[in-house]
Amino acid sequence: MYEFTIIVPVYNEAENLDRVEKALLEYMSNASKKTKILLVNDGSTDESQHLIEEICSRNPDFSYVTFKENRGLSAAIKAGFDHVETPLLGYIDSDLQTTPEDFNLLLDHIGDYDLVTGVRADRKDSFVKNMSSRIANGIRRSFTHDGMDDTGCPLKVIKTDYAKRIPMFRGLHRFLPAMILLQNGRILQVPIRHFPRIAGKAKFGLWNRLLGPLMDCFAYLWMKKKYINYEVKQKG
Repeated sequence: MYEFTIIVPVYNEAENLDRVEKALLEYMSNASKKTKILLVNDGSTDESQHLIEEICSRNPDFSYVTFKENRGLSAAIKAGFDHVETPLLGYIDSDLQTTPEDFNLLLDHIGDYDLVTGVRADRKDSFVKNMSSRIANGIRRSFTHDGMDDTGCPLKVIKTDYAKRIPMFRGLHRFLPAMILLQNGRILQVPIRHFPRIAGKAKFGLWNRLLGPLMDCFAYLWMKKKYINYEVKQKG
């Protein structure tokens, strides 16, 4: 019986998908929990869909969801949340700048927490990308007070019942720890490894990493004010 589903958003990552398959299969052979994989094709226009279908046809632990058109990373993650049936879920980017092996580091702590996120140690990115991410994280912390140093880290584990209660909007993938806090959940960050991108192209430029997240902060504040949270005491 599966305990953990890894969501892998994919957008024009044909050059990386063979590596993704290999890395995930290696992880699954050593995973601390029985794991399945959900590939979410965010309307790719390259050969990604063909490769995804081949991967799933030869690996019974893999499945996929394909969008009719590109809807963005938040939508892909939300679709993953909607289709997961295991008690735990995680996600990783298909660029493999983080490694599935580090999921075990996060899973070691998930029993006491509702979201465990990685913090990319010794990031292998350009100066501009590192600096813009650092500034964006500082802006988000000032709005959310979530105490997280790297909310954009693409390696997270979440208890599925908490993930399914997150009302996603475009850009909200950057606010997942804050959204767990709104549910009175507990969050933790754990240092993980980071690697340079080997193939494919980065999907986020300066606007996406810095100015876009600033606009998303105001959307988050509006949503926080309107957020509904309740616990059922009794049912008859």
